[in-house]
Amino acid sequence: MTELSWLTERPIAHRGFHDMNKERWENTLAAFRAAMERGYAIECDVHLAGDGVPVVFHDHELKRLTGQEGRVWQRSSAELTALSVGGTAERVPTLAEMLAVVGGVVPLVIELKGVPGHDTGLVESVLKCLRGYKGQVALMSFDHWIIRELARRAEDFPIGLTAEGQAESDLEAHFSMLGHRISFVSYAVAHLPNPFVSFLRERLAMPIITWTVRNQADAEKSFRYGDQITFEGFAP
Repeated sequence: MTELSWLTERPIAHRGFHDMNKERWENTLAAFRAAMERGYAIECDVHLAGDGVPVVFHDHELKRLTGQEGRVWQRSSAELTALSVGGTAERVPTLAEMLAVVGGVVPLVIELKGVPGHDTGLVESVLKCLRGYKGQVALMSFDHWIIRELARRAEDFPIGLTAEGQAESDLEAHFSMLGHRISFVSYAVAHLPNPFVSFLRERLAMPIITWTVRNQADAEKSFRYGDQITFEGFAP
């Protein structure tokens, strides 16, 4: 058993176990509770609110999920947590609220969403929230500047690169991040296989999780080239 064996032991519910935003919406406490009830690990997204509080939300823009105009960084955490998600009774949760609900029952994979010029303090605020948390947590990001800061500061947590692409330029950029203490990769299932992922698995024995798996065919593809799925829209 490796140190990160827990990361690949069970399927990972993408933004919680939502129902494709029909009644139970993504990145809500209801979706996280539903994942916990089924024993799935949870993937979620974190942005920095305007007052420096990390909130669980995927998009930079508010419109799709809340019907409101504007961007996450333009609102305080109090304003954001007052917004209805999808017109339901669910509100935008803070990371602290989400951690209190999950309470270490299932593993968490937290993706930090960077916004150039508006994410100063994101890593620090997330690590502060996680201080004293007893559950299994991995941190990841698409954003290379966030990965580099995590490598400097997040000594207690595994760090992952969220990635996509098959072009040579994409793969070169991904290879460049191997010098920044990443210990797993979350790769787009549509862009498998590729030399980067093959190198990580075969030469470094690094865990690979995939995103976003929405059917059994992509699940089977994921397990040919990776180690676990991040899924939505069905129950694996």
